[in-house]
Amino acid sequence: MKTQQELRDIASNFDLKGKILSVNPLGNGLINDTFKIETDGAEAYVLQRINNSIFRDVPLLQHNIEAVTRHIRGKLSAAGETDIDRKVLHFIPRKGSDETWWTNENEWWRVSAFIAGARTYETVDPEYSYYAGKAFGRFEAMLADIPDTLGETIPDFHNMELRARQLREAMDADKAGRMAGPEVQAMVKNILQYEHEMCKAERMHREGKLPKRVCHCDTKVNNMLFDSDGNVLCVIDLDTVMPSFVFSDFGDFLRTAANFVAEDDPHTEKVGFNMEIFRSFSKGYIDSARGFLTPAERENLPYAACLFPYMQCVRFFADYLNGDTYFRVKYPAHNWDRTRNQWALFQSALAHEKEMAEWIASL
Repeated sequence: MKTQQELRDIASNFDLKGKILSVNPLGNGLINDTFKIETDGAEAYVLQRINNSIFRDVPLLQHNIEAVTRHIRGKLSAAGETDIDRKVLHFIPRKGSDETWWTNENEWWRVSAFIAGARTYETVDPEYSYYAGKAFGRFEAMLADIPDTLGETIPDFHNMELRARQLREAMDADKAGRMAGPEVQAMVKNILQYEHEMCKAERMHREGKLPKRVCHCDTKVNNMLFDSDGNVLCVIDLDTVMPSFVFSDFGDFLRTAANFVAEDDPHTEKVGFNMEIFRSFSKGYIDSARGFLTPAERENLPYAACLFPYMQCVRFFADYLNGDTYFRVKYPAHNWDRTRNQWALFQSALAHEKEMAEWIASL
């Protein structure tokens, strides 16, 4: 844990306005360490230690973020928007440099302007799901013509073909000796039955039928800022912004938001795909994204809603077979419960696929 003086010393490397008065913890993020910088002027800032064990190329990460925020700022300005500094994140350069990070080789840090009066919500209901769909659809729409080339901050993050290969490798190695049981063997059979169909996005891309877009890739309700009147200000937490299929932003939100229970609830009879959340989110998303979506992207949105619980099921299962080396577990069967939960969600989403397609076609 950094001392107050150490945090002040780190913050002093950035081109801040005013004298630093304090640097204190902010929020409860799981990836980066976040602090609020108070100054003796009107400005406040957010200081973050970037988790470079996950994001291994911080200059690339910040290049992506700067390109995205610069392009959005330009779009907002051209549209005559007011109060733009509250509607897009702004990162502060290091003193004497255009770069927006500072490093001592072991740690990487950045600073952004603090948006006063903004708040996040954890609520997942039809109203906030609509807001989320509209915000993330608009985010993609504004970036559909971005001229900059962005890199992958986490390579192959949502590549289903890769996840399928990793599962087969885990099955072959059987490092934890968990392959023998009848329940595990039944799960293997179930998953492999759908492998070809669930990998169709990568095939479509190779065939020139599916473009890669600039996507957020971490679409949660709490990754939006709202003003005091409940209006969406901007999308935040841009570390995973990178080229991907629109299925990433669409399917990943629904994987968590449309499940009636948490992803590790062992009571699979309670798991189900919430069509009310689906209808609200997809309406908001298409309201914003209809201008750039291709027919192939739009028609395959129900596939995306099925893909992400399947992909997460595969990832949890592979980790279970590997001896729980990636996802943090609280008990020996934690990843197995997650696997069963996501399989049940996938099955429920599949059962609603026709209904989803009809709703999408009606929008």
